[in-house]
Amino acid sequence: MAMTVPTFNAVQASLWLTLCGRALDNRLSRPILGDNMADEVVRKVDFDYTKLHIPTSSAIYIAHRAKKLDEIAQRFIARHPDAVGLDLGAGLDSRALRITPPPTVDWYDVDFPEVVGTRPRMLPHDANPHPIGADLIEPTWLDTVPTDRPAVIVADGLIAFLSEDEMRTMVCRIIEHFPSGEIAFNGYSKFAVWAQKRFAGAESIKAVTRFPGFDDPRYPERWHPKLKLVKEILCTREPEVARFPVGLRLMNRLTAPSTAVSRRGNVVLHYAF
Repeated sequence: MAMTVPTFNAVQASLWLTLCGRALDNRLSRPILGDNMADEVVRKVDFDYTKLHIPTSSAIYIAHRAKKLDEIAQRFIARHPDAVGLDLGAGLDSRALRITPPPTVDWYDVDFPEVVGTRPRMLPHDANPHPIGADLIEPTWLDTVPTDRPAVIVADGLIAFLSEDEMRTMVCRIIEHFPSGEIAFNGYSKFAVWAQKRFAGAESIKAVTRFPGFDDPRYPERWHPKLKLVKEILCTREPEVARFPVGLRLMNRLTAPSTAVSRRGNVVLHYAF
């Protein structure tokens, strides 16, 4: 019998898009992320992912950006084995299981209480070490997080559902909370925001996306004086493209030489503070 899950509101339900994207990637003959847990959860709840109309290309892009965010977190933890880690808008992602932080790292998965309350039923304990159920735009959710250690913060897809003012305020609170750290999230160019509301694969979230997008990866440096760009990761130029299906691989190879065109697609932005 399939496991039942709560009825999430439209923003909370966006977790199905990224979860099912990672699950579909896992079912490919050459997966990019290989997230077995995502596939297991989707099968456990018997979720009808076909209603999300996720093309194979979108599933691959979802998995690819998750892999880039995993790598950023893993490299930071390797340099700071006493770090604090935050996954903002974690949904039903098992990132902690994939990156396997040592016991000296405190990893927090943050999402709405309704979502966080579902995670223990869906995921093993080691994929959900420290849950925080909160609305990220509220000012108090950081109160229980240590303040005296470097931190790495990742957010996969979250930025789409915040206004720029909300994103800026949240980032500033995080920067002021920790002595130092890094933050990474997937970028949304103005074209990507426009396309998300019109093309296949995002029908389930187009009504609740709010971020206006930006084209300059240094634009978020305006949000706080300590925030500095480490790297704009244009996924068209990343080595995993070699494992894409032939047509998608060719399209990415043709796009890769142009920074402007690559920014219209899958981008991960990495900052230090």
